[in-house]
Amino acid sequence: MSERLILKLGGSVITDKSAGCAVDKARLTSVAKAIAEAKSCDTVIIHGAGSCGHPEAKHYNLDRGVSAGTTDGIFVTHRAVSGLNDAVVAALRNEGVAALGVHPLHTGIASNGRLVGFECRQLETMLRLGMVPVIHGDVVMDLSKGACIVSGDQLVQYLAVALQISRVGLATDVPGVLDRGVVVPQITRKMVPDLRIGHSSHTDVTGGMRGKIDELLGLADAGIRSDIFHVSRIADFLKGSGTGGTIVRGD
Repeated sequence: MSERLILKLGGSVITDKSAGCAVDKARLTSVAKAIAEAKSCDTVIIHGAGSCGHPEAKHYNLDRGVSAGTTDGIFVTHRAVSGLNDAVVAALRNEGVAALGVHPLHTGIASNGRLVGFECRQLETMLRLGMVPVIHGDVVMDLSKGACIVSGDQLVQYLAVALQISRVGLATDVPGVLDRGVVVPQITRKMVPDLRIGHSSHTDVTGGMRGKIDELLGLADAGIRSDIFHVSRIADFLKGSGTGGTIVRGD
């Protein structure tokens, strides 16, 4: 079996996070071309919500859950993120990638804000057929809170283990994890207390860069390496070359 990868596209890469659900079509086209040209097999793409979903989730306080009579946020937020997913899938298909959108609201279940189940058999079948599943951060039903937001980063951690992924790559709008403006070449769990990582000024209900690192350290504990790099290095990641970014690995 060929190497199986997850490529995560940050929400800030494909949207303008300072504007209301503004898709960066030029960047998205460039990303789609890089993915198509790499011709890598067995790749799952996961993307963040960016400005399409975070503001809605915050407005409806979905981080606190929902109850009967307060479920409008589920519809509104899912509509926003699924619309972005449609744009990502369309860009990929325009470049000849056999992409197909997969919505976590329909396939996942959470408990107390954490993903505890995801139907992966259809993903395995898609990969076997040479298709590229495109999954996104989404609102999902929650056994204890009614509903919650499951970020793209949380999906990366869950699906990387469930699908036996070899490598994970996070394409971002920065060259890697920055500590006081300098790229940190490698992160292990022992190093985290000494890192000084800034926070995004944009609305993000899923934890920003520190949240990403927390999820990736869980993968590192399972023996799965992750790379965080600038979006311009997608082709290098897919080909297995160096990305000049940050590697998250086990101690």
